[in-house]
Amino acid sequence: MLIGIVGKPSVGKSTFFKAATLAEVEIASYPFTTIKANHGVGYVKVECIEREFNVKCNPYHGFCISGNRFVPVDLMDVAGLVPGASEGKGLGNKFLDDLRQADVFIHIIDISGTTDIEGKPTKGHNPSIDLNFLEEELDLWYYNLLTKVWKTFARKLEIEHSNFAEAVAKQFSGLKVKEDQVKDVLLKVSLGDKPSLWKESELKHFARELRKISKPMIVAANKVDIEEGPKNYEKIKKEFPNLIIIPCSADAELALRQASKAGLIEYVPGEKNFKILKNLNEKQKEALEKIKEDVLESFPEGTGIQKVLNTAVFDLLGYLPIFPAGANKLGDSKGNILPDCFLLPPGSTALDFAYFLHTDFGKNFIKAINAKTKMALGKDYKLKSRDALEIITR
Repeated sequence: MLIGIVGKPSVGKSTFFKAATLAEVEIASYPFTTIKANHGVGYVKVECIEREFNVKCNPYHGFCISGNRFVPVDLMDVAGLVPGASEGKGLGNKFLDDLRQADVFIHIIDISGTTDIEGKPTKGHNPSIDLNFLEEELDLWYYNLLTKVWKTFARKLEIEHSNFAEAVAKQFSGLKVKEDQVKDVLLKVSLGDKPSLWKESELKHFARELRKISKPMIVAANKVDIEEGPKNYEKIKKEFPNLIIIPCSADAELALRQASKAGLIEYVPGEKNFKILKNLNEKQKEALEKIKEDVLESFPEGTGIQKVLNTAVFDLLGYLPIFPAGANKLGDSKGNILPDCFLLPPGSTALDFAYFLHTDFGKNFIKAINAKTKMALGKDYKLKSRDALEIITR
């Protein structure tokens, strides 16, 4: 699973990325600070099952704070997108090529309206313009890729009576398009029986819906604590009721995480408060108090960064956090308690989980045991969020 962070230049993409990963990246208030895509590890937040077993876990990957398990996910921050990117303007070709492997997009917008369409400083810019142009550029990206081969591709399918959904998924596997997604699009939109005869408007419609389903997107309304941020946020929520839009402040989250890393405060990402651990100077106190008043106490999801990540992974992609756990033993051979939590795609079964752990587990699968209930489960058991399973093999 790869999460792509997208948006025009200078909206706070790199700050969001650094806040989520604490990776060292260049942050500056001018367009195209990011030239090469930055890759890093962020974390989604899951209620750990340690309390249900009255134990303390020892994670191999990620970490656990106060019963909150933070599970690693891959993040990618790419160069800023400007109008005309689908035609190669700005760093468009590189930007779009970097995004091929992403499973979901986080679109960072400057909700304060203090950057224009190209990311240059201004005042009173309408964030709605940014939402519309980015969606249009992504749609044109898909359309341009489709139209390059469409006539020949579609005619060949019709002559050979091939499975259309399967063939489209195979042809555009580089975009991580799946056969079921193509079928869903065909059910949703009304198109002609012969793809080779589709009009330009029909192919564009197909490309747009395919993009939406294969690269779902959440909007992070960044800089919500600045100037016109709150008012603009309420405005675009009404204007785009079908989009998931979450108010956030990447600057505030980065400051809190850095203060926590330095041991100045105790802060659990996604929470609405923090605890001061050391004596702070006046400047540090003022900065933290401002974050508390302007962000944590003003918005339901605090800084919003953790909410954005969790929504992307669990709501848009539907992934399931699953804990390997023995029915009678929660530790591994080294004595680590509940050391792992893995993210599996929606619809995964007990057998899928066995194969995920190791090919031999899948091949020799007998049953799974629910560590919470001690019940035996067959290979077709559909996994549920926060399941704790032991795989029994031959």
